[in-house]
Amino acid sequence: MYHKKLKPFKEGFLWGSATSAYQVEGAWDEDGKGPSVQDVKEIVPDTSDFKVATDHYHHMQEDIALLAEMGFKTYRFSISWSRVIPYGDG
Repeated sequence: MYHKKLKPFKEGFLWGSATSAYQVEGAWDEDGKGPSVQDVKEIVPDTSDFKVATDHYHHMQEDIALLAEMGFKTYRFSISWSRVIPYGDG
């Protein structure tokens, strides 16, 4: 089997992680968050609606500590617009 040797990453390269609010946040109806299209769409039976997801909203500090433990130096995340402007009238 042929294995191509990859070039090493340059010194100072920052390993990191990224998340999407809809995929990890949870807490879909807490702390003044307004409804989003994801919250009101029809859910296909036997699938996930992501209203809990991985509950990053309640475990953010623990999750970030785990990222640091893995050696990640960067974290890109998104925030649901319905948390920033709950009813679209900001």
